[in-house]
Amino acid sequence: MTIISWIILGLLAGAIAKFLLPGRDPGGFIGTTVIGIAGAFIGGWISSRWLDHPITKDFYDGTTWVAAIGGSLVLLIAYRILFGHSRN
Repeated sequence: MTIISWIILGLLAGAIAKFLLPGRDPGGFIGTTVIGIAGAFIGGWISSRWLDHPITKDFYDGTTWVAAIGGSLVLLIAYRILFGHSRN
């Protein structure tokens, strides 16, 4: 997959992670979007590095989507734990 497709996947994964984990985020829409993109990259890297699932060139690979959404969820939870009280 190209870098553009990873960014698109990250945007969608961030939106799905936000849907699965509703509530106020300290960074709002922009922060959630950046977390989604970073989560897609980190989830893909973890998937290829430790879970022995190489990154395919297919955008519609289910395992890649699960890894991207999982990475986004982990980053969103960590972001809320670290910066959750900065927005009252």
